[in-house]
Amino acid sequence: MAIITYRDAINQAMAEEIARDSDVFIMGEEVAQYKGAYKVTRGLLEKFGPERIIDAPISEAGFCGLGVGAAMMGLRPVVEFMFWSFCYVAFDRVINNAANIRYMSGGLINIPIVFRGPGNGGTNVGATHSHTPENFVANTPGLKVVCPSTPYDAKGLLKSAIRDNDPVFVMENTLLYGNQGEVPEDDYVIPLGVAEVKKEGSDISLVAHGRCAILCLEAAEVLATEHGINAEVVDLRSIRPLDEETILQSVKKTNRAVLVEENKPFCGVGSQICSIIQEKAFDYLDAPIKRVSSIDAPQIYSMPLEQEQIPNIERIIDTVLEIA
Repeated sequence: MAIITYRDAINQAMAEEIARDSDVFIMGEEVAQYKGAYKVTRGLLEKFGPERIIDAPISEAGFCGLGVGAAMMGLRPVVEFMFWSFCYVAFDRVINNAANIRYMSGGLINIPIVFRGPGNGGTNVGATHSHTPENFVANTPGLKVVCPSTPYDAKGLLKSAIRDNDPVFVMENTLLYGNQGEVPEDDYVIPLGVAEVKKEGSDISLVAHGRCAILCLEAAEVLATEHGINAEVVDLRSIRPLDEETILQSVKKTNRAVLVEENKPFCGVGSQICSIIQEKAFDYLDAPIKRVSSIDAPQIYSMPLEQEQIPNIERIIDTVLEIA
């Protein structure tokens, strides 16, 4: 095992898959010479050359369409969004075409493409650069969505995504890029659609994904030391496909649930999970299901206010105490 950053885990995953499969290539704004807006692709141009690491013009509609076409022809593009907020510029390509071509061709044409990049708030870059659109994408049949929280998960999930024959959206979090964690030095993958219980507990289930899973782990420590509450933390890792069984097993054990996400609350991922628990584990609940999400407004530019808009440890703890 090696201790590396979340950023380096993603970099390693792409480098290993490019070396393993000649059909894999990376494309996006400033991914080559500038090494990526967040330096996730640094060193790859020098190692693999400009035919595999391609700087695209500032046109998401253009290079996403190119990527979908390349995937239709059997290549495996990894397309980087500088911010996931920019995916809206290419919605027809990524939501309409990438999602539906396999179905509309009767399974004759696969779309093995990965769209990846940072999707999150908390970085003081304003409302048009701070979306967390995993709920938008997961609403679309034919698309897969993963949100890794650790370097281990980031590498394993991205490698699985690149090898998958369907479009996979990998939502990273800018605030996690510098986080360190253990990653195996041997080749490994994490299957899509498999959640992980990051911390066992008995009193309440904290269900989250991405950076919110890390916040839940930190909140669980405070709950244990200051309030005597033993919280279980379920990291979804994958939004679609969704590991319903792990969620339900946890709730049936603890009898309480708080769902934590950075999505806005209306039609968020938490809404879907709340429905699943209500339908399939209602008799096990000893308290109402609670949600912690971003406050329902365009992303606030002010850094102090934005820290209150997105989920934080204090809000998670306060919500747990309402039903514990």
